[in-house]
Amino acid sequence: MYRSHNCGELNASNINTEVTLAGWVQKSRDKGFMNWVDLRDRYGITQLIFDESRTDKTVFELAKTLGREFVIQVKGTVIEREAKNKNIPTGEIEILVSELTILNSALTPPFTIEDETDGGEDIRMKYRYLDIRRNPVKNSLLFRHKVAMEVRKYLSDLDFCEVETPYLIKSTPEGARDFVVPSRMNEGQFYALPQSPQTFKQLLMVGGMDKYFQIVKCFRDEDLRADRQPEFTQIDCEMAFVEQEDILNVFEGLTRHLLKEIKGIEVDKFPRITYDYAMKTYGNDKPDIRFGMKFGELNEFAQHKEFPVFNAAELVVGIAVPGAGNYTRKEIDGLIDWVKRPQVGASGMVYVKCNEDGTYKSSVDKFYDNDDLANWAKATEANPGDMIFVLSGPANKTRSQLSALRMELATRLGLRNPEEFAPLWVVDFPLLELDEESGRYHAMHHPFTSPKPEDMALLETEPGKVRANAYDMVLNGNEIGGGSIRIHDKATQQLMFKYLGFTEEEAKAQFGFLMDAFQFGAPPHGGLAFGLDRLVAILGGQETIRDFIAFPKNNSGRDVMIDAPAAIDDAQLKELRIKVDIA
Repeated sequence: MYRSHNCGELNASNINTEVTLAGWVQKSRDKGFMNWVDLRDRYGITQLIFDESRTDKTVFELAKTLGREFVIQVKGTVIEREAKNKNIPTGEIEILVSELTILNSALTPPFTIEDETDGGEDIRMKYRYLDIRRNPVKNSLLFRHKVAMEVRKYLSDLDFCEVETPYLIKSTPEGARDFVVPSRMNEGQFYALPQSPQTFKQLLMVGGMDKYFQIVKCFRDEDLRADRQPEFTQIDCEMAFVEQEDILNVFEGLTRHLLKEIKGIEVDKFPRITYDYAMKTYGNDKPDIRFGMKFGELNEFAQHKEFPVFNAAELVVGIAVPGAGNYTRKEIDGLIDWVKRPQVGASGMVYVKCNEDGTYKSSVDKFYDNDDLANWAKATEANPGDMIFVLSGPANKTRSQLSALRMELATRLGLRNPEEFAPLWVVDFPLLELDEESGRYHAMHHPFTSPKPEDMALLETEPGKVRANAYDMVLNGNEIGGGSIRIHDKATQQLMFKYLGFTEEEAKAQFGFLMDAFQFGAPPHGGLAFGLDRLVAILGGQETIRDFIAFPKNNSGRDVMIDAPAAIDDAQLKELRIKVDIA
């Protein structure tokens, strides 16, 4: 055996015990007649001592050659440490080494393997295997493992069965671009990597599996950001003979279980709001409700008052920022510049200071009197000492801009506490959304989402008003999961394809296998998928998912460690009958 104990478990109860340890050299301190080495493994750090008066001379001299990240094995006796370190579990003891074996020497690493490293993100991504040795990354991966195990435990206890589905499938329109894989055995044809196991989990319901789950890799060829990777992991679930309420209860229970087991937090209430309410009140469909600043619509009080900007706007809307009434003009101008950035796109912003004496000071005092501004304060729920910020313009665009401002202000004001958790459900999404360029409707979720039965008649006359039997779980301003009740009969599915602009031939070519399956007794069913990467990051108090993924891609979708993607040689291209034509 290379070790009898790990580097995090020895303590005062082990004094005088003969032990064998193995691990990496964290650092060494050579005092000439005495040499201390910190030995590290996944479990912790143990201090080794090489004493000129007590250690074999050959061993003592060999210890002087050790460099950072050398892999070594030692044998020795646990002794009491004179200068104790209360910051680590092994801080009361050290190992008086009698034998030392260098298992592998190491080059000097390109950055220090410490919690606070001197390595930038690019260099750490290139040497990710070294980065994983650092506690922050190592602990993030262990944290992810713990969350995944709790998910499996909770679902298994409810009789869910974990079933694997294929990675090599056919390309289907699901909203993002597919990654495609050429088939050598089928000339000119391609597999696609799944954006989700959607159709397969529905087929499992047709197959009678009743309750399915899978922690599964999915793939989408889309632009990246802090919480998005080209390959990501879902907690994918489906249930038969259920209605929406059954699904919400199960996965509300899962979220409650994770918060309790992982964070020690009890959450009793999961509010439910409609999509329309979310958009009107927060400007997006994944609102962060850890803080207020709800939208107040001001058209009634702000238009027809000789201010042409507001009079010409489809929507005038504001938020009250708590305690911001003392902002300086420089701070206000800075926020106006912030909303004018291309990423937000506002043309300007109006502000109103709510003075402690009940009066108001505004950038549009010329057009509005104190009574007008008092109505603005009432609509935005502003109090004395607050500041009201107002945007105007096209309704959807303006709500999106104000939503971005709301989140930015909350961040600046410290209102987004990562250790506070505020989950909610958003329900009653639109079934379809109009693509203004093509003039065609697209499924807001996917083509298999069931419409609300009471809205079916609107498909013919007002398709944009049809609500979906769909729902999203939102946690701290992030969508962590979403799903729907599925269409389970062929006639309704054909009708859905029709309104999505599929011809009968196109629908059969893309989804004929699913339509055929529906003819053999498909049960009512529905499901949900949680984004595991995002869920773990939020529970871990982080915004970015990368440190919770062992080998992530960068913002260009590249793995800089293995240098992928990469060109393939001409022989492979010829075998696949593919010609690369880069203009």
